[in-house]
Amino acid sequence: MRMKLAFLVTTALIAGPCLSLAADRGGVIDVATIGEPPTLDPMASTADLVGIVTQHMFETLYTFDKNWNVTPLLAESLPEITDDGKAYTITLRTGITFHDGSEMTSEDVLASLGRWTKLASRGKQAAGFIASMEAPDADTVLIKLTQPYAPLTSLLAFNNSAAIVIPSEKQAEPMAEFVGTGPYMLKERKADQYIQLARFDGYMSRDGESDGYGGARHQYLDEIRFVPVPDPNTRVEAAVSGQYAYVDSIPVESYDKLKSSSASEPVLLEPFGYPVFVFNTKEGVSSKLEIRKAITQALNMEDMLAAAFGSTDFYGLDGAFYPESYSWHSDAGVDGNYNLGDPEGAAEAAKAAGYDGAPVRILTSRQYEFHYKMAQVAAEYLKLAGFTVDMQVVDWATLTQRRADPALWDVYITHSPFLPEPALIGALSTSSPGWWDTPARKAAVDPFTSEADPAKRVELWANVQKVIYDELPLIKIGDFNAVAAKSTKLEGVDPAPWPYFWNASIAK
Repeated sequence: MRMKLAFLVTTALIAGPCLSLAADRGGVIDVATIGEPPTLDPMASTADLVGIVTQHMFETLYTFDKNWNVTPLLAESLPEITDDGKAYTITLRTGITFHDGSEMTSEDVLASLGRWTKLASRGKQAAGFIASMEAPDADTVLIKLTQPYAPLTSLLAFNNSAAIVIPSEKQAEPMAEFVGTGPYMLKERKADQYIQLARFDGYMSRDGESDGYGGARHQYLDEIRFVPVPDPNTRVEAAVSGQYAYVDSIPVESYDKLKSSSASEPVLLEPFGYPVFVFNTKEGVSSKLEIRKAITQALNMEDMLAAAFGSTDFYGLDGAFYPESYSWHSDAGVDGNYNLGDPEGAAEAAKAAGYDGAPVRILTSRQYEFHYKMAQVAAEYLKLAGFTVDMQVVDWATLTQRRADPALWDVYITHSPFLPEPALIGALSTSSPGWWDTPARKAAVDPFTSEADPAKRVELWANVQKVIYDELPLIKIGDFNAVAAKSTKLEGVDPAPWPYFWNASIAK
């Protein structure tokens, strides 16, 4: 679904392609990330950090262009959809080689999609609609569905819990060899020090112009090193001094400080997305809907946003999951359920629901400093409402591991960019941490995902949003802009929610 034209013109998250006609070739860049990724297998994790690193190593059949339309990557073209939306014929590009020198065929794609539907939360989401997958020949894959499933190509394009293509003989779980088709390949990984990627000389780029995550991918750099820098203040100082070519996730209050730096400049993604509190609906205190409602009733979203982002230049109070600039925008379910800030009423509601004083375990990390600040404010409101709060502050890699175990947490804090397809929202998958799986969810989500008509899907998304507010698998806090920093010498890097460094070069 395309965003409205006015939004694309003024505030698209992925800018147009850099038009440097003579980019310098060579050099190594260091990229400061918020921490150590829990894995380098993008199927096995929904963590953005995993996708940021591994999108340079692995590729999918499709990706997204600068306007968030699905565009071919390893596939030759968009799928041919027949049988009333239940058959997807995917023609593959030929001559594509993996990092080990072997040639990609439909056998590799078929094995990879099988692994994806078994292992990845996004793949499991699609698996319920897949009747069969087969390879009619070496250059073609045929996916047959039990019913139409509109988000399929978007799921195949997403770099989060990604449907990467890897050699058929390297499908181990967990991944043992990190062999993809991407423009860069793994050279060395030293835990908590760096992940070093080197140019893959056998890479075959698509023709034409670069176009968001799609189009041509140029390999100007010799190497890219991703360096974990967990402390946000350290990232700020490193950005100001120019220690790194790119620094991800900078606290917004440092924006003016970055502007005054001669070595780096701020990168503003506006609007970026929204922070969310995800509830554990499977076990523990928050598995009871009335308790989730009481927790939500207690929280003041504006106070949390102000603590996290400071100025309204960087946040907006909005309960809709898409801003007005998106065609997906709807206010369904928002009125009377968002930004209530009523701890006294919440205390009464919790008592009526039988709350017995058990701790509400809030899982968060300081590597995303705004997560932690929101958690602090939330904890105070919950205490005012009579809840016992157990704040569990861990590193981001540990958080992504713990959230997979329903016995360990009640609320975890994360965030999401505004996604081009609402079905990509993790909580809509019953296998995503939170494990929202109710008849009402199914009754709202299934018609939405099976409808092909874009206008009808917008209406059906409003129904899904209303059920989210009715059942509270997660709560949206508001909208926010994100800040990163890049060296004044780094060229060819466009603002993007998952920054990528093919097309990047260092000015001599």
